Amino acid sequence: MDELMSAAEKLFLAKGVDSTTINEIVEQAQVAKGTFYHYFASKNELLAAMGERYTAQFLNRLEEKINHCHADDWLGRLCAWVQENIEAYADTYRLHDIVYTNHHHHNRTNREKNAILEQLQAILESGTRTGVWYVAEPRITSLLIYAGVHGATDDIIASPEADRQSFIRVVLADCLRMVGVSEHNA
Repeated sequence: MDELMSAAEKLFLAKGVDSTTINEIVEQAQVAKGTFYHYFASKNELLAAMGERYTAQFLNRLEEKINHCHADDWLGRLCAWVQENIEAYADTYRLHDIVYTNHHHHNRTNREKNAILEQLQAILESGTRTGVWYVAEPRITSLLIYAGVHGATDDIIASPEADRQSFIRVVLADCLRMVGVSEHNA
């Protein structure tokens, strides 16, 4: 199944979803056409699976970055989460746009998106519990930070000549203000 998704990813990025056939996917993956239909009923089903895989990889990338911080460094973990969210999305937006064209994150039951939100919410709750900041509604603040970071990153994607590191600093400062931490305390 991974071979099929990897092959489809290469072809979709190069040619687009509509221009790519199932025959081309199985040829690129070097598997029989029956193998495709063993796992997927259609190209749309393949796209949905690729969307789940994309978000799982995104979540793993965030976890890896967060885990570089000390276990009780909630400020560091929040900063790492915001920075890596921007980096990961900016690095992979083309694939994101392909896999979520029809199934975008507006699917309110998206388990993977909820896992990303839960990851951020746990950071905010832990930072509140230990007195690093005070967030009255961690779920709401998580939603605002997630949507804000995602939306702001679309702006830097649209302006690739912009300085990404400066952009990250500005977004991070705004996120820190949301939880009551000034840049000078970070």
